[in-house]
Amino acid sequence: MRMRPTLSWTPAEDLPPATTDLEPVAGALGAGGVLVLSGAGISTESGIPDYRGEGGSLSRHTPMTYQDFLADARARRRYWARSHLGWRTFGRARPNAGHRAVAAFGRHGLLSGVITQNVDGLHQAAGSEDVVELHGALDRVVCLSCGDRSPRRELARRLEEANPGFEPVAAGLNPDGDADLTDEQVAGFRVVPCAVCGGILKPDVVFFGESVPPQRVEHCRELVRAASSVLVLGSSLTVMSGLRFVRQAAGAGTPVLIVNRDPTRGDRHAVTRVSLPLGTALTAVADLLGIAVGRQAAPGA
Repeated sequence: MRMRPTLSWTPAEDLPPATTDLEPVAGALGAGGVLVLSGAGISTESGIPDYRGEGGSLSRHTPMTYQDFLADARARRRYWARSHLGWRTFGRARPNAGHRAVAAFGRHGLLSGVITQNVDGLHQAAGSEDVVELHGALDRVVCLSCGDRSPRRELARRLEEANPGFEPVAAGLNPDGDADLTDEQVAGFRVVPCAVCGGILKPDVVFFGESVPPQRVEHCRELVRAASSVLVLGSSLTVMSGLRFVRQAAGAGTPVLIVNRDPTRGDRHAVTRVSLPLGTALTAVADLLGIAVGRQAAPGA
């Protein structure tokens, strides 16, 4: 499946406004078998901005495409310089109340699975298990020549050694861990090759314009088929890679519930749409179900 680089869409005007009533969400979770589909909006309270919400990064930043990354050494240098700087902040992000609530729902047997469009690993850090990372994970690196996979921390160390004193000030951070830097700021950055074969290294994530692995897509489709309902959390559903699972569920008569601050591309398929911050909403749902949401651990704990 090819992830189309769709950056915007026009919200439908014939739908009633979203609600703040969380009872339908609590009811679906209480019945069990819920498949969670999460997006960048669930991580904003962890300090990672989203793409399309208020102040979203697409207002100032066009994400790297797979085609540009492959074709242009300058584009790769720009990407790795910005990503290397962004990783220093991105890698320190901690789960927020929304992630912890999803993990708590899983521990109580209310979920059939979690699919995330995010690459930040925060669902797993909060305690969720068997999370399907639809677009991969930024804490892994893959060689495009030999296929070797390695931890991001190893690449970060090598890039630090190759670029001593690289301390530019970024204008902002994006959901893919890419910091906003100018061409002048990245001009002298040195990219390192694969330590195994000398090939081109790429983060183990799906770039815009790149295909999601077919086996991963089919696994997600199986999860949708088995779910009693699908709960979308913090996703605009702009890209087809996530939207098609919502369409699949709605087409099969499986209820779709959406919690997102702003309108989404999948709103017409939802039986209920809630407009609230994710941490507040999911903590309130947990309270309705009598489920405790754990506190965030202190850094380094």
